[in-house]
Amino acid sequence: MASSLGKGGKGILDLRFNQDQGCFVCCMEDGLRIYNVDPLVEKSHYGVNVVGSVSHCEMLHRTNLLAFSSGPPRPKYANNTVLVYDDHTKQFVLEFTFPAPVKAIRLRRDKLVVALRKQIHVFSFPEPAQRLMTLETRDNPLGLCELAPLMTAERQLLVFPGHKIGSIQLIDLGGFESSACSSSPITINAHQGELACIAVNPQGSMVATASNKGTLIRVWDVARKAQLVELRRGSDPATLYCINFSRDSEFLCCSSDKGTIHIFALKNTNLNRRSSFSKMSFLGNYVESQWALANFTVPPECACVCAFGSRSSVIAICLDGTFHKYVFTTDGNCNREAFDIFLDICEDDDF
Repeated sequence: MASSLGKGGKGILDLRFNQDQGCFVCCMEDGLRIYNVDPLVEKSHYGVNVVGSVSHCEMLHRTNLLAFSSGPPRPKYANNTVLVYDDHTKQFVLEFTFPAPVKAIRLRRDKLVVALRKQIHVFSFPEPAQRLMTLETRDNPLGLCELAPLMTAERQLLVFPGHKIGSIQLIDLGGFESSACSSSPITINAHQGELACIAVNPQGSMVATASNKGTLIRVWDVARKAQLVELRRGSDPATLYCINFSRDSEFLCCSSDKGTIHIFALKNTNLNRRSSFSKMSFLGNYVESQWALANFTVPPECACVCAFGSRSSVIAICLDGTFHKYVFTTDGNCNREAFDIFLDICEDDDF
């Protein structure tokens, strides 16, 4: 979903939504916080004495299991270790150690995936927690990898950067389980430059990609290994922080260092805007791209991630501790419905 966000001024190190986009984790220099999105409520708060500084964290849907790794400035554990914490028993239940620092963690109810800078490790989860495979990758400093989260998904899709610059590899983990290595990785040459973001829709049928240029998002059909649509974020280069599909895969949103959250239609692409020069074919691909159906802005100097809420809303959460909720319509209107400082919200005991 997201590339590296950097460090926020409020001591926030990373932000990530859970698989149904109804909660998010806030990794901090002084611990870890978990929030419900609608209504915005802090659900759990772990101090630095329990978890130390947390660099990456993944919730398992809305269960009591969390997987996290430590980072500076006050790590309690090694940065090459992933720990699984049971919030119900208040105990660590699993520990995995790797040959290099952890760059990303992804969970579904039967898999744990950990990205290092040059490897992807896949485990069965939670019991038995056994290593299923180790995949070698090109240099992946952002830890890009995504996993189709739903048990009802069309395939247990794992996506990560391919060996060729700008390419992605797709693996159906279910295929490996059922018949050794009969499911060979599929490579799609998605971009000419290095990848900045990858997203997988909940159903495991589509993948969205963006390069470090940050102007275009391409959406791919997994079954056909073909491009479905090309979406234009803008004409100026940008650093994309996040791409996310809506739960029904009808829309897609993205955030960047330009401070604009873009919302695109996927099911009915006629809703997306076109360039006023679209009939001038001699201008090339620029005018053929589809532009956002709607957009809204957050402070551009602050990195953020975005996701879809209920009732045609998009949520943006930022490293400055701010929470933004906008409602959009199919004719392109976008209006703010909520704004808050989530770091100021106290814990609620009812999860």
